[in-house]
Formats: sequence, structure tokens, C-alpha cells
Amino acid sequence: MAEFSEQSFAIGEQVETASNRLAAANKNALDFFMGAQKVMIEEVVFTGNEVLDRARTETHLFTEFVSKMAGAHSVKDMKTLFEECGQHQIDFVRRDAERLFKHGEHVIEATSNLLGKRSPN
Repeated sequence: MAEFSEQSFAIGEQVETASNRLAAANKNALDFFMGAQKVMIEEVVFTGNEVLDRARTETHLFTEFVSKMAGAHSVKDMKTLFEECGQHQIDFVRRDAERLFKHGEHVIEATSNLLGKRSPN
């Protein structure tokens, strides 16, 4: 009879250990999927903001170009206009590329943190 209770106790411990491991695995999976969802939502918001910002900047540059074009009255003014507007466009592309590069670093860091948050169990 004592052997039966010891076996029953040992089986109970094994079941408890297995259920604890299963619960920890489920928690890790849930944490991973919640983190992945958060990263994806942040990306959607970032993309929306970038599209609006880019459209606003392009509209501003085009408006500036049109107003300067209307004010140009000579070939020299046109040459100056194209040089200035070309420089503005180059500066815009440079800033846009820097911003996207920094965002890429942020995404890599967020993904690394998401994948590195695993518990040692």
C-alpha cells in the first residue's frame, strides 16, 4: 500500500512538472505573439505617418517650384530656380533615406528584443 501511495505521489509530481512546463511554454508563446502583434501595429502606424509626411513634403516642394517658376523672368532666374529646387530635392531624398535607415535599425532592435526575451526554462 505504501508503494502505491509513493507511486501516486511520484506521478502527481511528474504531472505537476509537466503542467508547469506547458503553462510556461504557453506564456512564452503568448508573449511572443503579443510582441509580434505590437511590432506589426507599430509598423503600420509608422508607414501611414511616413506616407503622409512624404506627400506633405512633396506637395510643399512642388508648390515652391511652381511659385518660383511663376516668378522667374529670365534664363538666369530659371537656371537659379532649377539649381535651388534640385538641391532641395536632393536634401529631401537624403533626409528621407536617413530616416528610413534609422527606422530599419529600430525594427531590427525591436525584433531582436522580441526574439531575445525567451525565458531560460
